[in-house]
Amino acid sequence: MTAFSRTDNSLVANWWWTVDRPLLAVLGLLAATGLVFVFTASPPVAELKNLNPWHFAVRQSIFLGLAVVVLLTASLLAPLGVRRIGTFLFIVSLGLLALVPLIGVEVNGAVRWLNFGGLSLQPSEFVKPALIIVTAHVLASQEGLRALPQAMLPVAVVTVLLLMQPDVGTALLVLVVFAAMVFMAGLAWPWVVGMASASVGVLVLAYHSFGHVQSRIDGFLAADSGFQVERAIQALTAGGWFGQGPGEGVIKNRLPDSHADFIFAAGVEEFGLLIGIVVVLLFASIVLRALILADRQPDRFAQLAAIGLITQFGLQAAINLGVNVAILPAKGMTLPFVSYGGSSLIALALGCGMVLALLRRTPSIVVIR
Repeated sequence: MTAFSRTDNSLVANWWWTVDRPLLAVLGLLAATGLVFVFTASPPVAELKNLNPWHFAVRQSIFLGLAVVVLLTASLLAPLGVRRIGTFLFIVSLGLLALVPLIGVEVNGAVRWLNFGGLSLQPSEFVKPALIIVTAHVLASQEGLRALPQAMLPVAVVTVLLLMQPDVGTALLVLVVFAAMVFMAGLAWPWVVGMASASVGVLVLAYHSFGHVQSRIDGFLAADSGFQVERAIQALTAGGWFGQGPGEGVIKNRLPDSHADFIFAAGVEEFGLLIGIVVVLLFASIVLRALILADRQPDRFAQLAAIGLITQFGLQAAINLGVNVAILPAKGMTLPFVSYGGSSLIALALGCGMVLALLRRTPSIVVIR
């Protein structure tokens, strides 16, 4: 028995019968797992910063509550509503991104944050889903790839602004996601290879332009991944199959970002490799199901936007996991719905909410304008 009849035409009832509930359930399970990881991994980091041991855990609970509201609200949208919200968000986040080099806060040699009365905001997290919506709309506005030149303009602007921070990893992520969207829009393989080569060119340019990029890549190639990655590998090894137990991890105490970029390693140390495999499978199931549903979408904008958003989600997870297991150079990129962070969590919730909205079986039933 369900709380809603199929003849009920209310807003929530229409949402319940059209949203993809398995995808929603897996997202919820992933977010719950992430909250548990933050509760067990963050106390040592908080104490190291002379904060209350539960500082990050409490803040993450608040962030997650806001994220749930954002995700569910966004999932009520029709494609037209997604396009309008995405366009508005793009204009705002692009303006904030342009302010970062001027008034942003420097952390570890990069300027990526804006502070407003004690509230920190990372505009790059919000510009990613907004850019995907805008480029999907532009690509879908004309047949084939006739609108490709117009779609390339906002991507180029965002890429330049990201490199000014510098945030090379996010810039490359934007380019790869755009390449995936253009490929789905009908771009031939030779052009896809050309775009991939251009992304490599950006990486080479960044290597010769930014010292921290050069040091990370050189260290990775020399099998010297750095202190945090080495501690992460030790944590993964110490966890074994079943883990040390909640709160019993030791190596996480020497891992400064155990609540953020390296939360996967901290989680495996305490809950075991089996739980780590479950987390990876959750990500894989989300991406695969969303791609399958997107492939069935008759609306071109909805299809391209959903593919772009879920590609960003999957690539970001793959990059974070790759860094944790030392198969990729260190990069400050969060694990979606698992790592601590307000801007990242809210922005990802908005993106996933839009995916749910775009993949609804009969999205035309409910329209929020």
